[in-house]
Amino acid sequence: MTAAPVPDSELAARFVIEAVPLLDALGRGARRLTRCEADAEDLLQDTLLHAFQGFASFRQGTNLNAWLFRILHNRWISRHRYREARPSEVSLEIITAGGHEPSAVRRSAEAEVLDFMPDDDVEAALAELSEGARMAMFYVGVQGYTFAETAALMDVPMGTVMSRVSRGRRQLRVALAHLDHQPGSAR
Repeated sequence: MTAAPVPDSELAARFVIEAVPLLDALGRGARRLTRCEADAEDLLQDTLLHAFQGFASFRQGTNLNAWLFRILHNRWISRHRYREARPSEVSLEIITAGGHEPSAVRRSAEAEVLDFMPDDDVEAALAELSEGARMAMFYVGVQGYTFAETAALMDVPMGTVMSRVSRGRRQLRVALAHLDHQPGSAR
């Protein structure tokens, strides 16, 4: 025997009554994730839209605050992944100027150093890292994610990401130290 479906108007009224008191906290969470007022407003609106669409599946008596924050976090990750998957946009001036980007757009020092190192040595050094450190190093060092974004992607605390990256960098320095004074090295 299944429960009778709740009419849409009752569901909408219940959503408003239960979710509106949580809007300030959700807004603060959105601003913390996005670090931009306009993006936070967009994220909050997207979160509420998804929450309302799925509110019929929300089990009454469970933690609505946690449910809404999980949706907020998941929507933030989805938006971030979408932006990362999009091809980078290049202005017409750069294309017509021969494809040279302005000097303000610089690669990280780590990326430039890796250009000079033999691939086999780098691959071997990376293989020696733990899986967690290797993933954290990839997201932060190669993909350019922030520690907070990496923490969200890996579903671990930000401090864990920071320590994994620090430990990974230290291990890579030791593993690749033999290349330090060889001809063609970065120094």
